[in-house]
Amino acid sequence: MLLKRILSAGLLYTILLSGVAFGQTAAPKVYEAPKETIDKIRQEGLQRSQVMQTLSYLTDVIGGRLTNSPNMKRANEWTRDEMKKWGMQNAKLEAWGPFGRGWSLKSFSAEVNSPQLIPVIAYPKAWSPSTKGAVTSEVVLFEAKTDADFEKYRGRLKGKIVLVSGIRPLKAQENPLSKRHSESDLEKMASAPAPDNSNSNQFSPDAIKNILNYFNKQARQMKFLMDEGAAVMIDSSSQGSGGTIFVQGASLAIELSPNLKTIEDLFNDAGFQPQRKGAEANMMPQVTLATEDYNRIARMIKLGEKPTMTVNVQVQYHDDDLMGYNTVAEIPGTDPNLKDEVVMLGGHLDSWHSSTGATDNAAGCAVAMEAARILIASGLKPRRTIRVALWSGEEQGLYGSTYYVKQHLGEMKDGKLVKGADYDKISAYYNLDNGTGRIRGVYLQGNAAVKPFFETWLKPFSDFEAKTLTLSNTGGTDHLSFDAIGIPGFQFIQDEIEYDTRTHHSNQDNYDRIQAEDMKQAATIMAAFVYQTAMMDEKLPRKAVK
Repeated sequence: MLLKRILSAGLLYTILLSGVAFGQTAAPKVYEAPKETIDKIRQEGLQRSQVMQTLSYLTDVIGGRLTNSPNMKRANEWTRDEMKKWGMQNAKLEAWGPFGRGWSLKSFSAEVNSPQLIPVIAYPKAWSPSTKGAVTSEVVLFEAKTDADFEKYRGRLKGKIVLVSGIRPLKAQENPLSKRHSESDLEKMASAPAPDNSNSNQFSPDAIKNILNYFNKQARQMKFLMDEGAAVMIDSSSQGSGGTIFVQGASLAIELSPNLKTIEDLFNDAGFQPQRKGAEANMMPQVTLATEDYNRIARMIKLGEKPTMTVNVQVQYHDDDLMGYNTVAEIPGTDPNLKDEVVMLGGHLDSWHSSTGATDNAAGCAVAMEAARILIASGLKPRRTIRVALWSGEEQGLYGSTYYVKQHLGEMKDGKLVKGADYDKISAYYNLDNGTGRIRGVYLQGNAAVKPFFETWLKPFSDFEAKTLTLSNTGGTDHLSFDAIGIPGFQFIQDEIEYDTRTHHSNQDNYDRIQAEDMKQAATIMAAFVYQTAMMDEKLPRKAVK
């Protein structure tokens, strides 16, 4: 899920709202598929599921899928070919961008080698440059709370390995790492009022101040370290314990523009884009260390020791193609009057790099693919075309879905909707991107008119404990790109499992954290939703764009 950890240090994370004010249009008649049709979907989805095979290939074989990396391109091509093999049509890769260069890790090692050997758990940040071979050097703890404090370190950092985080105290894990929504959780969601969508995606003045202060302090710190000739910068995992580390993209020694106002401004700022060709000139090698290892080394230094480490980071940048790619494939519609209309479903195929991107978000992609496979294998013939879209660049700013929407459907310009060629052809988009947990309902994004449809479509799955509909918005996923221009875009409510505590953007986001029965349940429900949306006489009701 998009950049959730980056803004965790007291920053306001405001990707939740699109900035468009909506009214309501009259709802068409609720369509309900015959029981025998739902039974077919259930039988195929629960008894002959292939979702875990798809997940295993994406994670175990292909592995982590950083946007524009060779693994990402391989995932694009494999999912395209797999869906084509199932009988889907128009299976292809659609270019968007340019995004920037790819990055892959070729070799990495890190250890404390004096006063004694201490193996450590660590991982380089994405787009970090290489070290100049294996660097063996004293470790320095950089404790500068203000720019003035930098002077204490002038002349002391050349060739050094520098720790830049504070010691993060760890407490005993008293609460379970895994959690499912309780009935009271779901009741609160269901009773939530309609969201106020009058806000834009502009940051509040306080949020702008916090963002600029946080990132610009990091930029000034890195520039100082680079100017002083430091060899490697190491920070502590921002959360997690027990060897779990959370790793994202490298930072740059470029301050953000003071004119930052919107989410788009943030993502497009040069200081926020390590993937830009040539960005390594404003970066130094960067590594994230497990908190227990980081804390121990920092405490040793505070006690007067002068530990040394050996760190070797060797990476490759991929500049041959700076475009990003989405994978799309279709089940063609059969109704002569409706086949040009489309129901979409998907998730984001890109991931971070320290593990295999299982819960974020091979799970959502495998479920979307499986939902389409279920419909084909069940012999069902939707009236509208059903299109699976697997996005890239989600983790860096919803780029893949945003570009797709602008290219095909439309965009907001100066507060007004400018429709694209296919705007009126899309009925809905369904997204899955909250980990491995089973579906418990749907976030309606303030679209009350769809509630009777979703209530009807969830009833056959009461035994699956999927019943909750909330008017609330949810953010950080690709449904926002559709919702932003008034197209019904929905993210399903999912049980959290270990998403926030263990797997999301961490070195533990692997196949073994996936819950197989939850994945089967989610694919079955998504198949039923998509099919029934495709069978309606009319498109799903929309929120009217003002």
